[in-house]
Amino acid sequence: MDFGWTEEQEQRRREAVEFAETHLNDALIARNRDGEWSWEAWRACAEFGLLGLAVPEAYGGTDTDIMTTILVMEGIGYGCRENGLPFALNSLMWSVQPALVTFGTPEQNSTYLPRLVTGECVGAFAISEPETGSDSYAMATTAERVDGGYVLNGQKAYITFAPIAEFAIVFASTAPELGSWGISAFIVDRSTEGYTAEPVEEKMGLRTTPFGKLTFDGCFVPEENRLGPEGGGVAMFTRAMESERSYVLASQLGRMERQLDACVEYARERQAFGQSIGKFQAVSHRIADMTVRLETARHLLYKVAWLEQQGKPLLKEAAMAKLHISECFVESSLDAIRIHGAKGYATEFEVERDLRDGVGGLLYSGTSDIQRNIVSHITGL
Repeated sequence: MDFGWTEEQEQRRREAVEFAETHLNDALIARNRDGEWSWEAWRACAEFGLLGLAVPEAYGGTDTDIMTTILVMEGIGYGCRENGLPFALNSLMWSVQPALVTFGTPEQNSTYLPRLVTGECVGAFAISEPETGSDSYAMATTAERVDGGYVLNGQKAYITFAPIAEFAIVFASTAPELGSWGISAFIVDRSTEGYTAEPVEEKMGLRTTPFGKLTFDGCFVPEENRLGPEGGGVAMFTRAMESERSYVLASQLGRMERQLDACVEYARERQAFGQSIGKFQAVSHRIADMTVRLETARHLLYKVAWLEQQGKPLLKEAAMAKLHISECFVESSLDAIRIHGAKGYATEFEVERDLRDGVGGLLYSGTSDIQRNIVSHITGL
């Protein structure tokens, strides 16, 4: 494996850092407190080309290779001082867009992908339900076949973009007796009768990204809006939860690096008992632990991207990367707070926000325990 980067790739990362520092850090404390989504920042991301990285050129994207895309998103994480917007970017790029690119018809892709690339709208990826949690396939939402299409009934919960999405890719059971093999996916427009988006729900972290419920009550969806074949939902979701479950954390690598740089600077400058606090072993060891976490997390994610480019199996490595990166970010965020002391706990210094944001990574795209189950199963248990 060669994780060396070309000068062009390194330049693209530098440009991503500069863009994020310049355009994505306005009024962060206030927007985080108020849970405010920024369409202005989102459209700036579109103009910079982020929303087209994983989309074919035929639909307005740049079809950038996976390694370069990961590096660019890492740069966004380094330059952006909060994790909500980078999470939103990664969520769209690694769930909604790939589902359309891989399973959509030319007509579906022509309708939705160009508008996603320009930032004109966002789409939701709706599989989770109020009572299913990690058991995603035990869904209660149904899609009953009728003349000309399907009628959807049910509710989706904890859905990124749900309150503002112009459309949702909705997973529903078309043949409950077949279990997971009876699940199909549908593109449902917000304007469809029977489609209800609940208001934004408050949450612990990632507060600048809207999050909430979708309800479907006798919602008719024409057959041409089915995404992929009937019963193909399991393949679609499996793909989204394979390599993509780790790619969604690409920006956290950049945030961990920025976090480490800030802690090193603070440990050098902060004086206590006649010397910089970095001279104390308790602090220096935390810095060392943060460094090790960053490097191991980085190489795990790079390996997943490399395996995909080589066309090799990667399910175990993707689960390992999702597990390791998410847990490392939480641990390093705790260390950052400890190093900064009271300043780390105070909102005004923008240290504590990483911990609140990081906890979500232990849950979304498959909990840490689910990743452990995958790894242990593939290992032979």
